[in-house]
Amino acid sequence: MAGLKLGRRVLQLDGGDGELIAALAGVVGLSGHACAVVQETGQVAAFERAAARAGVLVEIKVAGFAALPYEEHSFDVVVIKDVLGRLRQNDRVFCVQEARRVLRSGGRCLVIERSMRGGLGALFSRQQLDRQYAAGGARAALAAEGFAGTRILADRDGYCFTEGTRA
Repeated sequence: MAGLKLGRRVLQLDGGDGELIAALAGVVGLSGHACAVVQETGQVAAFERAAARAGVLVEIKVAGFAALPYEEHSFDVVVIKDVLGRLRQNDRVFCVQEARRVLRSGGRCLVIERSMRGGLGALFSRQQLDRQYAAGGARAALAAEGFAGTRILADRDGYCFTEGTRA
């Protein structure tokens, strides 16, 4: 879904285990550049282990998602996984603005998050999403910050994939 190619630059914002960025690093290869930003130093070891298992190089930095430690126009793709729905509204806006700032013109932001559940499924799933965010989701968040062509790519296996392009 990321649409990456050899030699591209990819950044992942994630609170997970590093498996996704390790897979993406394998796609961009040694001629590309794979980076991850985590918010807690305790996450770095998990990301390093995932990269080592995959045999890839990943640059991992600890920083807030509202102030990414990269220059403007540094990346071809920014992947935000399981982050936006958990952030407070202001932090979410800053996160999306920063993703847009570090993307080159024509670059893509891919948001991967658990699918919204309705009815009894929502009651028992214990999803804790900001109600304002739940109303429009990633598509609305990206569009509000100037991303063009925002669309849902897929909603399957419990995950929703949404993208937007930096004009």
